[in-house]
Amino acid sequence: MKHLITFIFALMLGLVGVTVGNADEKAADKADGQSTSGGNMSTILIETNKGDIKVELDAAKAPKTVANILAYVNEGFYDGTIFHRVIPGFMIQGGGMTSDMREKADKRPPIENEADNGLKNDRGTLAMARTNDPHSASSQFFINVKDNDFLNFRSKTPQGWGYAVFGKVVEGMDVVDAIVGVKTGNSGFHQDVPVEPVIMTKVSVVK
Repeated sequence: MKHLITFIFALMLGLVGVTVGNADEKAADKADGQSTSGGNMSTILIETNKGDIKVELDAAKAPKTVANILAYVNEGFYDGTIFHRVIPGFMIQGGGMTSDMREKADKRPPIENEADNGLKNDRGTLAMARTNDPHSASSQFFINVKDNDFLNFRSKTPQGWGYAVFGKVVEGMDVVDAIVGVKTGNSGFHQDVPVEPVIMTKVSVVK
């Protein structure tokens, strides 16, 4: 699929045996260590059938990525999409598939990779999903459920670009943890798909 996190297939060998750290829940909710750059923040609410997740977007550090995400949010693109890939000790991915596992067509071109913005793929952060092309991200994103240092920017090369972090969960990491704990299976050639769909019923800007 065009917008699945294709790095999973290339890098999952490096994840064998990795488990979710027992981070303090309160600290995880705050996603410590990420920038809060003055007034350049927007907040979105991801309402799901598992509960609500509130996310702070950092337009100062990831202006193109945040503008892209807000455009999708404001047109209601994410409403009715699902978290279609859930991997304990890694991440939950969503934002582009319907509950019947059909991919929604992107409405705008891919964006420039902003992974060199200094933000890290730490637990509770959101980053853009993409193909092997570093600048192919469009609508899909993932929430890190542990510190995934190997996804961070290292160099402006195909292997070193990493995955652009653009926000952090400020409320609802308990919901994220509930999602990562659901039973998963295969759906066609897709793996790690929740057996019962985890639906984003509505995604909206709240600040």
